[in-house]
Amino acid sequence: HDVQDPEKPALLGPLAGSAPRGRRVFLAAFAAALGPLSFGFALGYSSPAIPSLQRAAPPAPHLDDAAASWFGAVVTLGAAAGGVLGGWLVDRAGRKLSLLLCSVPFVAGFAVITAAQDVWMLLGGRLLTGLACGVASLVAPVYISEIAYPAVRGLLGSCVQLMVVVGILLAYLAGWVLEWRWLAVLGCAPPSLMLLFMCVMPETPRFLLTQHRRQEAMAALRFLWGSEQGWEDPPIGAEQSFRLALLRQPAIYKPFIIGVSLMAFQQLSGVNAIMFYAETIFEEAKFKDSSLASVVVGVIQVLFTAVAALIMDRAGRRLLLVLSGVVMVFSTSAFGTYFKLTQGGPGNSSHVALSGPVSMEPVDASVGLAWLAVGSMCLFIAGFAVGWGPIPWLLMSEIFPLHVKGVATGVCVLTNWLMAFLVTKEFSSLMEVLRPYGAFWLASAFCIFSVLFTLFCVPETKGKTLEQITAHFEGR
Repeated sequence: HDVQDPEKPALLGPLAGSAPRGRRVFLAAFAAALGPLSFGFALGYSSPAIPSLQRAAPPAPHLDDAAASWFGAVVTLGAAAGGVLGGWLVDRAGRKLSLLLCSVPFVAGFAVITAAQDVWMLLGGRLLTGLACGVASLVAPVYISEIAYPAVRGLLGSCVQLMVVVGILLAYLAGWVLEWRWLAVLGCAPPSLMLLFMCVMPETPRFLLTQHRRQEAMAALRFLWGSEQGWEDPPIGAEQSFRLALLRQPAIYKPFIIGVSLMAFQQLSGVNAIMFYAETIFEEAKFKDSSLASVVVGVIQVLFTAVAALIMDRAGRRLLLVLSGVVMVFSTSAFGTYFKLTQGGPGNSSHVALSGPVSMEPVDASVGLAWLAVGSMCLFIAGFAVGWGPIPWLLMSEIFPLHVKGVATGVCVLTNWLMAFLVTKEFSSLMEVLRPYGAFWLASAFCIFSVLFTLFCVPETKGKTLEQITAHFEGR
């Protein structure tokens, strides 16, 4: 049945035992990653849109501070709900259809924002885009990890986070030239593109096999990889749906604990708090244009996430998580130290100047310190982007056996977004209780725990098939 492929013997000859050569798997991964691009744009949207809405003339809806805080935070609540919905959809409707469906609330949400007459329409639109973010953040990693062959799974899986940060950066850059309404119109573009591209992409072979559609699965595999070489059938005997009793099996509870912990640690590192304070920090350092801050942050994130994607399959997940965690421990500590030193007031900052030229005035000392803050923030973001940014999403899509994938990834995504909501909403009150330096030192303590957790609990998954990873947890 392979008559249409005359070059196959030539392909198989010299390449026996090496990775498949299909180029279309990259195209399919790109199509799916347009979902994360849309969700990055939706996350980044509030940053330029809030000032733009606060400037808006009377017929337009006006945001006060409380509404602005909710405008930023309601997305994460929508996404937490979207994670649960996505976990249900991905097993029922399949990976491809779930991605197609999540473009609907994306476009609808941005359309509602575009047409908004009052604050409630704005918040409603944000809730809808949040819902879509949750579904996309679950389904895209699962789809990509199930179509990729082991040699490129790290690279393609890291593209999820790469597209998220590209989307955030796009929203920042577009926010310089567009008012909030036109920015929302632009937000409809990535999900619409995803709808078009995903229509012509196949469902994942693994999902088709769980549905006992073997011929379609093999056709999808040939479409994606160019050949069936390097493919092992996943064990489909486990046809049972999710039950709580399954949590007694190590093959289920071990990845469950790892997946949920990685998501919790990702948010507890304080990344959202630091992003949130980026502009304030740049203002302290006497930058002329503080909106430049978010763009600088965005560019650093994109660059380092791209680096991570390129070395993911060589360096491995564990090494990058540990490296990233260590960098984050140092930068959050430095950050806390900066707050500790600046809180001394003017009388205190004069002796700090000794580190620089002695002639330095106290004013310069505080600017010098602000540069310490900018430096440690950039270091933190680079460190986060290399490991703790992309890898929790990648591992989430790799470690669960097929028959619990929907529920398990749903719980992981729910954890991530709920933590994101709590950290973003409660961080300011935490800073009042613990003082700012205490809050950041707390984050650095969590980063230390995350490194220890990685060393003791997280297995290496590079180069293994998903079935081998499951077998590892079963202790086979």
